[in-house]
Amino acid sequence: MLSLPLPSVAVPTRTRRSPFPTRFVVVAHGFPSFLPKQVQQIKDPFARNFALRIQRLPVPVNFSENPIMSSCVKPVMQNKANPIVLLHSFDSSCLEWRYAYPLIEEAGFEAWAIDILGWGFSDLENLPICDVASKRHHFYQFWKSYIRRPMILVGPSLGSAVAIDFAANHPEAVERLVLIGSCVYAEGTGLLATLPRVAAYAGVYLLKSIPSRLYRTYLTFSDVSLSTSLDLASVDRLHCLLPWWEDATVDFIASGGYNVASLIKEIKQKTLIIWGENDRIISNKLAVRLHSELPDAILRQIPNCGHLPHLERPGSAVKLILEFVERETNIVNHCVSHI
Repeated sequence: MLSLPLPSVAVPTRTRRSPFPTRFVVVAHGFPSFLPKQVQQIKDPFARNFALRIQRLPVPVNFSENPIMSSCVKPVMQNKANPIVLLHSFDSSCLEWRYAYPLIEEAGFEAWAIDILGWGFSDLENLPICDVASKRHHFYQFWKSYIRRPMILVGPSLGSAVAIDFAANHPEAVERLVLIGSCVYAEGTGLLATLPRVAAYAGVYLLKSIPSRLYRTYLTFSDVSLSTSLDLASVDRLHCLLPWWEDATVDFIASGGYNVASLIKEIKQKTLIIWGENDRIISNKLAVRLHSELPDAILRQIPNCGHLPHLERPGSAVKLILEFVERETNIVNHCVSHI
């Protein structure tokens, strides 16, 4: 059963208006002023500490006159090794990495946790286009502005589709991939893309509700208490309380979403696939399929774990990620030393 707090583990533009009312109040008390005031109600100390580190960086894009102030958690130190860059799942934020990020950092690796355009805590008051091409361009501009080195790109759930789409279009920016509980065989948003706009807004309005987020938590984790579920749901929906969230989400749904199945066999980067053995959202059979279709991949499963191992079993997930990074780095260094 997931319980809080978790112990440390040693490891090697277009402006549109929603028809529904929204509220947004900036807060002080140590948290970034752009976070919704409900951040103060979160009990999880890991989430609170990680929220303190969220900042916005200006990212120039070709679909907006002004840079987008883009939310992320950036490393406190940089080193010569290529960085680990952490994406998040569908309709989530960088807070998804609140347990795993400190473990990666404690192991001495440079890590970035980045919010995908349209989700997270970026400033989208002058709402930009939030389709796949715009998300890709925004992420590339973020990488070009601040990271500027090939990265180990980590994508959980729909973040795996984001990672595959990005690696296929910008292979020079990606050294290796880590895909977690990958949602990569869905045909975009399907029939949802054809919904009348009022119906789409009604759907996303329900998506951010406490009951909806509790059900999502129930499906995501293999075993979790009610009290923990409530706090997990509060963290999960925090970004939904920003006033532009509904517009950005409807825009993404209407655009058709990610359809990356045809790109999988084109991925040349070595890839680690991580899957929870008790995943109730994405079948383990798709993990085997993904492993067989990627040209250079290894598959590792985590027992007693659901859809998001980096949240439910962060020590195990980080151990696999860092072993993958260190093993491949050692192989490259060994080869270089013999040239």
